[in-house]
Amino acid sequence: MTSSMDKDNPKEKKMPFEDEWGHDPSAQSMRRVFSYIEKAQHELLMRLNISFFDKRLRSVREQALERFERAWPLAVRQGIIGDEKEAAPFYLHCLARALSSVGVEVPKDWLPMNEKIFRFLKETLP
Repeated sequence: MTSSMDKDNPKEKKMPFEDEWGHDPSAQSMRRVFSYIEKAQHELLMRLNISFFDKRLRSVREQALERFERAWPLAVRQGIIGDEKEAAPFYLHCLARALSSVGVEVPKDWLPMNEKIFRFLKETLP
């Protein structure tokens, strides 16, 4: 008994794999945003001398992402974030707040100096 999906059947046509999301401009934009965020996060953790395997990072990253996702749309609407690259400094401020919740203080001069972001997050995410 053979199935219609028999791998050895040369007559069976295979569907080509295509990254349909790869052509979507909004998906491309989000990929770039998260690429900038990952790079900035990596640099900050290296500077803080925190291992990428530190057990606290899972909850810290979850907190930071939750804060970022909650505040980001409003920040875009209010013009706090103007382009993709500005998402990374915004996220770093969210990450710093999450790190402080586990006792890791990020020196303020290690964060991007953007008073608009600082003030906005203080008001939006007290």
